[in-house]
Amino acid sequence: MTTEDMRDEARYQKQGFGNEIGIVGGIGLLIIDFVNGFADPEAFGGGNIPQAIERTQDLLAFARKKGWKVAHSRIVFADDGADANIFSLKVPSMLGLTENNPSSAIVPELASVAGEYVVRKTVPSAFAGTPLAAWFVSHGVQTVVVAGCVTSGCVRASVLDAMQAGFRPVVISDCVGDRAIGPHEANLFDMAQKVADVMPLDTLLSRISN
Repeated sequence: MTTEDMRDEARYQKQGFGNEIGIVGGIGLLIIDFVNGFADPEAFGGGNIPQAIERTQDLLAFARKKGWKVAHSRIVFADDGADANIFSLKVPSMLGLTENNPSSAIVPELASVAGEYVVRKTVPSAFAGTPLAAWFVSHGVQTVVVAGCVTSGCVRASVLDAMQAGFRPVVISDCVGDRAIGPHEANLFDMAQKVADVMPLDTLLSRISN
């Protein structure tokens, strides 16, 4: 951390930002858009996304062992583009992520199992216009642990919506990735100051285990 970074963090702390919200009540896991297209640097991937996918395998195994409710999200547009929107206007290649396009399929190492909810969405947030919040509430979830990609896009949007819906978001810093490291790090910092707790997987595991 540079001297300037330390000054920035001190300014936030002085103004009352960055307080811990804690892990409370039932815990759910949300894995955002770890699909083949985002794992591929020639499509929508790059940066540290492969490392985040690898690390999330340990997180998912732990969540299943603990019996957490697990949700995954995918971007899925209609085959004929009938549901095209402002998101796809900004990023037209997203329209290619259709139900049966392999690029929209969850990566094999994180594939869902019976009882896990797969959310299909056409905007960055996994909560916007989907039943995800109601599904978590119906299962008694208060804290939502978040993995996925990209940190500056769909992760950030989903974490913000989770907080606004009354959940306590916990972003696992080594289980989220972005195609560029600068936006990844900037958004982790900003989420930690304003909308979520941010910690590496080892810290989460030690807190849950103790």
